[in-house]
Amino acid sequence: MRTSIILPTLSLLALAAADTGRLGDAEVVTNNPIGASYEARLPNIATTDVRGVFIATSNPSGRGVDFQITLDGLPSTGGPFMYHIHDAPIPPNGTCAQTLAHQDPYIRGEETPCDATAPQTCQVGDLSGKHGNITSGSFHDTYTDLYASLVPGLGSFFGNRSVVVHFSNKTRITCANFQIIGHGAVPSGSPNGTNATTMVTATATASATGGASGSATATPVSPSAPAQQTTNAAVRTLAGSGAVLAALAAFVL
Repeated sequence: MRTSIILPTLSLLALAAADTGRLGDAEVVTNNPIGASYEARLPNIATTDVRGVFIATSNPSGRGVDFQITLDGLPSTGGPFMYHIHDAPIPPNGTCAQTLAHQDPYIRGEETPCDATAPQTCQVGDLSGKHGNITSGSFHDTYTDLYASLVPGLGSFFGNRSVVVHFSNKTRITCANFQIIGHGAVPSGSPNGTNATTMVTATATASATGGASGSATATPVSPSAPAQQTTNAAVRTLAGSGAVLAALAAFVL
């Protein structure tokens, strides 16, 4: 009887763990520099008609990032189209394939699709997963992403990364590097940082169908002290969860 109760409980715990990152849910960024702004402008290339720009500006409160997106020329087939922030910038040869995988500082992975009703459980860089895929040839949208950072050094910082537009089968259509267009200033009295450091362990699995020239170079992302504290706390939490599961297993046996 006890086995029949506890085994489903263990299964539910495993499913819950799969819905978030190994380092927990993404944390809301509250100290973005007021006035900081970045732009990623898609290139004019012969392999695709897709053109557009992603503008990212710190929310006036410092809480999250306001995105303004305008895209045109998307194909009539192959959608709905997705777009994500990727770990690495585009190299000088312009290939989108070398931007690596999605920005994922909490090590969530992609096996379980993003649940837009619980954006804190999604990959930080999965913008279309959290805010909606593109379903038409022209796309215009604005929204605030609470988990994106314009503070260099945090795992959710994307100013040294790229954005990639995909077909629904994850093939890469086009891409662009983020470039700074306004530095801004950190709000007075803001916390120093609120999320874990980047761990770039994944490799790109989709092939590129088009490239974009880019001059940005990768800046090493090192954890700030608060970020490292968050990582350590998350690891302790995972260790505690393992102890609970071990205790349950011993009870069953």
